[in-house]
Amino acid sequence: KFYQRATTEASQATLASVSPVFAVMKLDKEGNTTYFEKKKTELYQELGLQARDLRFQHLMSIATRNNRIILRMEFLKAVITPEFLLILDYRNLNLEHWLFNELASQLAGEGQLVTYSLPFEFRAIEAILQYRISKLQGRLNTLQPQILETLEALVDPKLLSVDRSKLHILLQNGKSLSELETDLKVFKETILEILDEEELIEELCLSKWTDPQVFEESTSGIDHAEEMELLLENYYRQAEDLANEARELRVLIDDSESIIFINLDSHRNVMMRLNLQLTMGTFSLSLFGLIGVAFGMNLESSLEEDPRIFWLVTGIMFLGSGLIWRRLLSFLGRHLEPPLPPHVPAVLKKSQPAFGRVEIKNNLKAETFGL
Repeated sequence: KFYQRATTEASQATLASVSPVFAVMKLDKEGNTTYFEKKKTELYQELGLQARDLRFQHLMSIATRNNRIILRMEFLKAVITPEFLLILDYRNLNLEHWLFNELASQLAGEGQLVTYSLPFEFRAIEAILQYRISKLQGRLNTLQPQILETLEALVDPKLLSVDRSKLHILLQNGKSLSELETDLKVFKETILEILDEEELIEELCLSKWTDPQVFEESTSGIDHAEEMELLLENYYRQAEDLANEARELRVLIDDSESIIFINLDSHRNVMMRLNLQLTMGTFSLSLFGLIGVAFGMNLESSLEEDPRIFWLVTGIMFLGSGLIWRRLLSFLGRHLEPPLPPHVPAVLKKSQPAFGRVEIKNNLKAETFGL
């Protein structure tokens, strides 16, 4: 027994030594802030939670346990009770301004929150959701002008070649936009899971079950569950609006990439056509150059004694090469030029009114441009 007791004490001491220590920021209803450090084992025992409830997660989640709201949102990990709000591991550079300058006043009802007249957990949830939406909005506001400026530079018709540095910037902005779309999708799905379950919305109203006076007010006409549902729907719509703006940027990037590829294909076709023309010219010249090769074989004949035969043969060579090259170019033009637009009969033009003729011309121009 003594050996087992000593082993148990040693294991507990070892567990306590490796147990993580949380830097906790506590905010009450009046906005008073206190800071302290506490081990994870002691903290979840005091709050009546389990160890897995305080586990760090990057994904967003909102859950309730033992009349406590556990909210995880990227680097933010919070526990909400009817009396206070705990921010775990608050020492983060991305959160300092909001935690020390804005959160306390929002919880005290001094900010511009809609839920300042409702219980404490409403103000805490709205403050955190508002912070998350503002961060996502800020990321979108930063990406949008950069993407538009880069696309405008890439699709400029005056440029004959694509700037590789602009393509690199567009690639980085596209990755950032994909990450933003993923974060918005997770935010929407998390809130939508709660909105689809009426019991989860009821569990988020902590004061309704702990304070009898609040419960009586709720039964007399103020339904806190409906207020919580409206609160979540409001931020769900804001996230949906941000997702639509990000989706429009994504469509704009895809369309611009198509235009860039079309321009590159057009330049590539011009180079291929020029190469083909030069190849045909070389072929024509080489074909009639066989005559010069035949006369240059040092064969004796009566033609080499005539001084005019050199200019005659040379003229025939260049003239024949030019004619063959011209024929090849006309053949190439007939097979590579786009077909003409369909001919509109004269009867149709006479029968159509003025606005109809304008519409037909516009349609023909559009078709020709597309071809």
